[in-house]
Amino acid sequence: MARLTLAEIYSHPVAQKFVNRAGLAHSISTAFHAFRLAKERGVHPDLAVKAAFLHDMGHYQWYNNGEWDYEQYRLHDIHAIKGAERAHKLLIRLGEDRFKAKQIALAVLFHTNSFIPDGQVNRTPLQQIVADADEADEEPGGNHHYRKINISKAWRKIHELDKKIEEELAQFPYENTGDEQRLKTPD
Repeated sequence: MARLTLAEIYSHPVAQKFVNRAGLAHSISTAFHAFRLAKERGVHPDLAVKAAFLHDMGHYQWYNNGEWDYEQYRLHDIHAIKGAERAHKLLIRLGEDRFKAKQIALAVLFHTNSFIPDGQVNRTPLQQIVADADEADEEPGGNHHYRKINISKAWRKIHELDKKIEEELAQFPYENTGDEQRLKTPD
């Protein structure tokens, strides 16, 4: 089975609608952070990049009188739940391996603890990478969601990530370890 590329994912109207709503520049930047972290930590870079790219596709904008309302966001936000559902459905529709689609969706789900009453999350390495990549791209006041990127530059960056993933996967084998895919270690 051929790898579903990031370009193929972003070509879908559902991905464009929700990724653009959450901030295309932020999604791409977070995906680059995730690629770097996945390489450093021996986690499957394809899964990390896809989860990071799709991590905010469940965002809802909490405004009150034209201003971002952090209290409403804190009290009512479930964007990670909605995003995980959207990501999973989209990936399955596009033919992603079901095991990988689930791992990506779970990484989207657990990239934040904003929806968990006690805020406690026990993340897998893949889930931690997506959380760390998101945090690495954050800006005060949520401004990371409002950064702009030219669409031709966005496509160049998406293709650049796809190429980096292909090169990494050709060089290093990854295996299913039960709960996610990790770099194979020599016996």
